[in-house]
Amino acid sequence: MSVLKRLKEYLDENNIRYTSIEHSPAYTGQDLAASIHISGKEIAKTVILKAGGSYMMAVLPASRKINFGYLEEQIAAKGLLLAEEDEIKNLFPDCEVGAMPPFGNFYDMPVYAASALSEDEEIVFNAGTHTDAIRMGYNDYIRLVDPNVVNFSDPVN
Repeated sequence: MSVLKRLKEYLDENNIRYTSIEHSPAYTGQDLAASIHISGKEIAKTVILKAGGSYMMAVLPASRKINFGYLEEQIAAKGLLLAEEDEIKNLFPDCEVGAMPPFGNFYDMPVYAASALSEDEEIVFNAGTHTDAIRMGYNDYIRLVDPNVVNFSDPVN
């Protein structure tokens, strides 16, 4: 089953209002924002990190970047690194690389959501491909995924 179908079924089962968006190919969060004509701060980009052999999702607005030192401090982890492309392919076989949805609960992976995401009522995120996205309420996302919400992002210069 495609992750898009799995996402839609999960959202429907939980009575979540959402919009499924088909768009032209977009390979970055900012490209996705431009493609669907919204601000990059509304795009929830998913970044896969590893520390000590364990993987985790960091979810933050596309208009921001991870402050690794601050995230390490917030979650008491040392040596956080970006996961390599081959690792991501293995962790998310049902997704195109770089298009993972921010649902770590689908992959038994802890999720750290940047507190900056709460600045908007809705978020938009990739739904497994570079041409599919989902728009849903931020509070619904928090309720379904139950991420650790921490302040770990900085504005992109």
